[in-house]
Amino acid sequence: MSINQIGLTNDNAQPVINALNNLLSSYHIYYINVRGYHWNIKGEHFFSLHAKFEELYTQLQLQIDEIAERILTLGGVPLHAYSDFASHTSMNEDKNVHDGRACVEGLVKGLRHLIEEQRTLAALAEEAGDQGSVDLVSGYVQEQEKLVWMYNAFLG
Repeated sequence: MSINQIGLTNDNAQPVINALNNLLSSYHIYYINVRGYHWNIKGEHFFSLHAKFEELYTQLQLQIDEIAERILTLGGVPLHAYSDFASHTSMNEDKNVHDGRACVEGLVKGLRHLIEEQRTLAALAEEAGDQGSVDLVSGYVQEQEKLVWMYNAFLG
């Protein structure tokens, strides 16, 4: 039984690496969606939402990097091609959205997708004895749950 650089067996780490690569893929698709909302928003809430979308995609860039680095820490290789991202996620692209309300609805839908995926990953990592991955995604879930509440407050 081989042990990786942080003391986990490779057999236990591999399912977590696979799940993290799926999550990395979901984050990339969500990031692209949020960039699209930022670029294409129109309407009465343009100024406030344009700034919020930029804030969110900037945070997503940091999280994408942290997820990729976690995969490397576990001894894996992070996916890095769009074609791989598209085939390793069930997150949908949200194309040609311009209306502020529709953009926020897309944000909430994407956040819920990420939260669900991260909860599943946390359970898998816990089973593998991978506290670092549990902690990483648990922090994301906590932040994203608050964002869901705030964006739903905007939607009324």
